[in-house]
Amino acid sequence: MSEVVARRLTGLAAVVAALALIVQVPLYFVYSGPPPDANVLSRLLIGIVALASVVVFVTAFRDLVERVGPAHRWVGSLAFSTGLVYAVVTLVSMGLEAGAVIDADHPIDPTIDVSGTYILYGSISRLMLALFLTAFGYAVSRTRLLPHWTARSAYVLAAVNLAFVPSLFFGNDPAFFYAANGWGTTALMGAVLSYWLLAVGVSTYRSSARATRASASPALRP
Repeated sequence: MSEVVARRLTGLAAVVAALALIVQVPLYFVYSGPPPDANVLSRLLIGIVALASVVVFVTAFRDLVERVGPAHRWVGSLAFSTGLVYAVVTLVSMGLEAGAVIDADHPIDPTIDVSGTYILYGSISRLMLALFLTAFGYAVSRTRLLPHWTARSAYVLAAVNLAFVPSLFFGNDPAFFYAANGWGTTALMGAVLSYWLLAVGVSTYRSSARATRASASPALRP
């Protein structure tokens, strides 16, 4: 895979993941009580698509780092590993929620009733995402494969995610901002991630045009 293709695939995967997350997050706030099964399963299906795209994003990003800065392939691998763990942990959480909803004979709110997901969605995901964002920012700053703002914003977002890691000590009320499954710990962080992914995805995809010109310029020289 060439650098141009790697940039386009990385950017496109990030944009798809972002758009899916942007559609998914509001579905958590449609109903005040236990939502109907259709709502829960729809938002989980959209989330599965988003996380599948995240897997493609982190994989393509690792390849891009190796191509642009071979000396920094280790940090590209770190970003890939932590991003993959984040996606897997969140997919497991979604699987537990979907299974509980399908099995129940009445509407339930899986954000409350499925206790096994509290820490997976919360502290564990926040820590893994913070590690990914830190590795992403370091890789970008060292290889200069993307604009500086992408690295700086990754560091800021990593710090915000770290701030939510201790949320496991604050109960399981989704209406409480800082609870283990609170709207700040989960929904807000998901929304912030989605818009960050959208901006990074667009920037990465657009950078493929510069890479194309850079690769073509030697051939144009006499």
